[in-house]
Amino acid sequence: MRIMYDEMKVVFYQVLIKMGFESELAMENAELFAQNSRDGVYTHGLNRFPRTIDYIKKGYIKVNAVPVILNGFGPLEQWDGQMGIGPSNARRSMGRAVELASTHGIGCVALKNTNHWMRGGAYGLQAADSGCIGICFTNTMPNMPPWGGRENRIGNNPFILAVPTKNGHIMLDMAVSQYSYGMIEKMAKEEKMLPVPGGYDVEGHLTSDPKLLWESKHVLPIGFWKGSGLSIMLDLLAAILSQGNSTYEIGKLPAETSISQIFIAFDTSKLGDASYMEKWVEDTIAYIKSSEPVEDGGKIYYPNERSVATRNENQKKGIPVDESYWNEVLSYL
Repeated sequence: MRIMYDEMKVVFYQVLIKMGFESELAMENAELFAQNSRDGVYTHGLNRFPRTIDYIKKGYIKVNAVPVILNGFGPLEQWDGQMGIGPSNARRSMGRAVELASTHGIGCVALKNTNHWMRGGAYGLQAADSGCIGICFTNTMPNMPPWGGRENRIGNNPFILAVPTKNGHIMLDMAVSQYSYGMIEKMAKEEKMLPVPGGYDVEGHLTSDPKLLWESKHVLPIGFWKGSGLSIMLDLLAAILSQGNSTYEIGKLPAETSISQIFIAFDTSKLGDASYMEKWVEDTIAYIKSSEPVEDGGKIYYPNERSVATRNENQKKGIPVDESYWNEVLSYL
């Protein structure tokens, strides 16, 4: 089943209006949710929308709350998300980071008391669309054991890097777990096995079965001990710079809410001749893709390349949807 992007956006908008959101805020978030699904990140688009509505009903997400500035120190500002809905809080924070970068060359907004931003890559692409290099990351609830541990004590804290180019931005969007929980849930629902082991089952055996991982919540950090260390450092930076909650403190709450996020932009127009940057990107991508594939007919992709292809296909043909999620969203109208 496929739903056209504009139809999906309108339905999300209508639901958010019914939840009490003002028109501008409803449209901003409707676009972000629909764009995530359009670009193939279904786990943080349509599939995550019902949980967002549940959080609104439970009061974890405050309707019409928007971020406000608390402190500013040149190119660095600290903002309070006031427990508003995550996607628009994040978009506005990266927008401000881009504004700061236009003045200082670099801009950073540290945001506390916000909610799940859905697809973090959306804000890296937002910076790139403005001609900026974008970096952003978030902490989460404790959902991953530290390396060598059994209990969840660290987050799988997503981390994004984006570089603007004329022919399609280069963008890495990754959780620091081998698989995000959204992907694990999706693969379990589709009854598919993971390509490589993603963690341990309840008995401590390494497994590629997403159902067993969903049950155990014992996922592997990327790079084993390296990913564990990266998670800890991202969490500390997000909490210290924003003066917001750390993963430890988020774990005391009834749900994953009141999290801390960082948005950084570098204005590439301040760096010199933009043609050099384009050449460096083009030469690097050409060199990487010239590597001989391991498998016959195999292809080598740069970060975000397949997402652009998926976006183009879904924009034309419609977005493939899980009917159970789509019907649940329709039931809110």
